Amino acid sequence: MPKKRKIKTKKEKKGLSKLTTFTTKSLSSAYVNFKKNQELKKIKEIKLRKLQENNNLIKEKKELKNLEEKLKKEDNKLRSKEDYLELKEKELKSKEDHQKNEGERLIEKDKELTQISKELRNKEKELKLKEEEQNRKDIDLKAREEEQKNIELKEKRRQKKVLKLISEEKEREKLLENMRIKEWEEKFDIEKKAKEQEEIRREQRLKQKELEEIKKFEELENRTNNMNLDLDLKEFDVDKSTKN
Repeated sequence: MPKKRKIKTKKEKKGLSKLTTFTTKSLSSAYVNFKKNQELKKIKEIKLRKLQENNNLIKEKKELKNLEEKLKKEDNKLRSKEDYLELKEKELKSKEDHQKNEGERLIEKDKELTQISKELRNKEKELKLKEEEQNRKDIDLKAREEEQKNIELKEKRRQKKVLKLISEEKEREKLLENMRIKEWEEKFDIEKKAKEQEEIRREQRLKQKELEEIKKFEELENRTNNMNLDLDLKEFDVDKSTKN
């Protein structure tokens, strides 16, 4: 009995030893796997974190780029505004200089106008004196004009009378001239008709002479033709007698 227990105990010890060894190995393997899983998890977390960081970095870069573009646009706007304000400032300065010069010019102009006003008052006094003197002269001139009108009226009446006499004389001369022209035209017509009659008679004489010459020529031609006919008849008779 005791031996069996010893053997059993040894077997138990051996089994326990194996179980302990297996358990130790399992625990060791499990620990190692756990460590590996932990490491893998950490690596995965690190990778995820880095990926997230990269994504965040890309996002930040995009945001930074957008911000830079926005700042650039804002900077361009500010520059445009500065240029516009600078231009406005120059225009304002130019206007101020112009207004300053215009003010100085107006002051000088006011001085000139004051001087001109004084001169005008003096001129008005002079003109008033001259006007009074002119009124007196106008009264004298009016009287002289009335006198001159009367003289001119008398002269016009006299000239009208003279012109009437001249016109009547011209009418008489014109009438005489027309009569002379009419007499000359009548004389010219008579002479023209006489010349035309003489020309007609001359043409008639020429025609008569031509007709007489034509008649003489025809008579001569007829005599010549008759003579030639007689000669032909004689020759015919001679030829006839010769043949017989």
